[in-house]
Amino acid sequence: MPASPSPFASVKLPAALVQQAREAAQPQRRSVAGQIEYWATLGRIADETGLTVQEAREAIARYDARQSGGALDESLDAIEARFADAETTGRLVQAVRSTVSANRQKADAALPRAA
Repeated sequence: MPASPSPFASVKLPAALVQQAREAAQPQRRSVAGQIEYWATLGRIADETGLTVQEAREAIARYDARQSGGALDESLDAIEARFADAETTGRLVQAVRSTVSANRQKADAALPRAA
């Protein structure tokens, strides 16, 4: 009978990043892998939605609270309402387009120019 595939994969990370994750993980009672996963989730939310890092942190806290059945902070409800409003009015789409455009301009500026 074949073994079921693992839900995990190994990757090589710079030692300095792993050390930073180790230091950041301790006060939060996370594992090093959990800290890196948290950072990746935070970055993905901020990148995909245009939320600030603080808003992304609050979105993660809201998700974690829902998963554990914990109480929700009122400010998280306000963020969710603002996000829904931005989606309804089209401001969210515009924010994403602006972010993509700015990132393209940065990428284009970083490319070496042909002589």
